[in-house]
Amino acid sequence: MYKDPFFPTFLVDKLKLHIVKVVHFIEESTHTIEEIQEKLDEMTIAINELQNEFYQNNSEIETVARDSIGETVEEILQYFELDIDTEEAIREREW
Repeated sequence: MYKDPFFPTFLVDKLKLHIVKVVHFIEESTHTIEEIQEKLDEMTIAINELQNEFYQNNSEIETVARDSIGETVEEILQYFELDIDTEEAIREREW
C-alpha cells in the first residue's frame, strides 16, 4: 500500500500500527488461539474504523488494500505457525 499513491502514507502507517500491535502481542508470551483471535478481531475493528479517514482523503480500503492486509495477516499466521484460517482471522472486517 505504501507504493500506491492512492493510499495516504499517514493512514497506511495507522493501519500498520494496528497490525504491529498484534505481532507484539503474539511475541510477548504464549497465548491461546482464542486470545490471539480476540486481538485479531480488535485489530480488524480498528482498521474498519479507519475507513472514514480513508474516504476523507479520497481513498478507501478496497481490493488492493484488502489483499495486502489479508496477505500480511496470512504471513503472520504462518510465521508464528498459528492454526487460524486467514478468513477467520479477519472475520470482523467490513472492507
